[in-house]
Amino acid sequence: QTQPKPRKICLASILSSSPESASWLAGMAASVGVVPPPCTSERKAPSFSGTFKFVGGRCSPWDGETIEVRSPLIDPSTGMRTVLSRVASFSELDALRAAEVAALAWDQGQGYWPQLPLGARVTALRRLAEGLAPVRQQLASMLVREICKSSADAAAEVDGAIEVIASTAEAVEAADGSEDFSAWSTIAGVRGRALRRPVGVVMLTAPAEAPLLDVYSMMIPALAMGNTIVLKLPTSGGLTHMLTVKALEQALPPGVVNFVSGSCVRTLEPIMRSGLVDCLGFMGDSEVLSKLIIKHPQPHRLRVFSQLAGKNVAVVLPDADLQVAASVLAKGSLTFNGQCRDAFKLVLAHDSIAEALVENLAAQVSSLKCGMPWEEDVTITPLVERSRSGRLEGLITDAVENGASVANAPSGGGSRAGALFVPIVVFPVAAGARLFREDQSGPVIPVATFSDTVELSAALKSHSWSAPQAAIFSSSGTKVAPLIDMLSTAVKHVSINGNCCHGRGRDERFVTEALSAFSTQTVVAFPDGIKNRLVMESMEEEAKCFQPAKRQRLG
Repeated sequence: QTQPKPRKICLASILSSSPESASWLAGMAASVGVVPPPCTSERKAPSFSGTFKFVGGRCSPWDGETIEVRSPLIDPSTGMRTVLSRVASFSELDALRAAEVAALAWDQGQGYWPQLPLGARVTALRRLAEGLAPVRQQLASMLVREICKSSADAAAEVDGAIEVIASTAEAVEAADGSEDFSAWSTIAGVRGRALRRPVGVVMLTAPAEAPLLDVYSMMIPALAMGNTIVLKLPTSGGLTHMLTVKALEQALPPGVVNFVSGSCVRTLEPIMRSGLVDCLGFMGDSEVLSKLIIKHPQPHRLRVFSQLAGKNVAVVLPDADLQVAASVLAKGSLTFNGQCRDAFKLVLAHDSIAEALVENLAAQVSSLKCGMPWEEDVTITPLVERSRSGRLEGLITDAVENGASVANAPSGGGSRAGALFVPIVVFPVAAGARLFREDQSGPVIPVATFSDTVELSAALKSHSWSAPQAAIFSSSGTKVAPLIDMLSTAVKHVSINGNCCHGRGRDERFVTEALSAFSTQTVVAFPDGIKNRLVMESMEEEAKCFQPAKRQRLG
């Protein structure tokens, strides 16, 4: 007998069926609406024209094709997304020219910047930090308007990007005397020293979630090591970088940092096909990364430093403090509206405490303030891409069709007001639902259940899992131990009873990893003896590569 087709469930009907939700949504539409209130001076982005190119260390006028940069916010006078500026849309030839300029500055490792002593490069980067400080407020204001980060988060991102410079300088200086940088050692009668040397031309690209911090987390360590840069500006967040060109121009030699803007197909792909790139620094989707790598004519020699998005998992065990877990999960899942690469993307709760956890989690989420990014204490702001709301609704509808429900529907979870998507807790999410395995990249918190570690392990292995981080909530070390064994081979970072998001500004581990990724090791060695030591001492005085940030004499 033919089985009836499953009934299609509309998210809007789920929400409107709740009187409390309907009342909440009406109030939200009245207070926020599709059109934001008129902008005051504090809410306006800096008046700025992006119709120039920054290649070869200087800004030059652009008279070619341009593209509009639009804010997620609506212009009350037009009813359309606010146009912030226009930026250059590079052709293939323009993009290749920028890569050629970076290659010329590199000059097969003989250029001015790669040959500069490490300490001098660190001094130049500190000068860059000094140049960014006066435009701190402008940078934060542009992030608010360009990607709808809250004022507090935007300021924190700018500060974090500047802190990357300080933490990189500190990491380099602290490495003086270590094996990787400048310690001499003798093994079997041979005395040697390992140096970190630059790789070459580095192409960087990052998504819009943290356009300044993500880029600086890669670019500053790469510059410290002596590489030259081609930076593909993100579609959303690129204007923020354009506000930094004066500081870059004053701090760094010509050609060391070069901007490329426009279509990825017309910029990234031609540059990769040219073979001019020696190293790729990438943050984003793994499929995009794979497509870029295979464009390179010699992918075997291409170095890759990647931080990929994935389904970050949080596991809540029966003995966890549910109030603490709910508080951390609400904050960690909704970092920048859940669009952050480091946000929790799936909660796996033991079935004995799952309902109690969801109740606590729904209460935490419902207490978060939704609104415009400049409002005080706001947590949830409009999504960067308005089209993302439709995809989120599709994921939620699929989960509901597979047996889940909207746990916070009475408080408006899942409601929309323009690009503002109210956070939603979905429970219980079946293993077969799209929301269980796909990266939602939005303010949706899926909660699934498990009964024991065997089932948990099976759930984690049931899909081609990809996640940079995970977290475990428990009060027992003995119960955490097997999960650590399980997760430590799958992710790079595991947190216990805390937020899995790790900052990049002052995160020494990230900086150290980036310094290593954007450099290669060269060993200088000699048969140990008095005569050779005298030769090496005089050589060390003259060779620029032997002059790290803090001078280490031959011992």
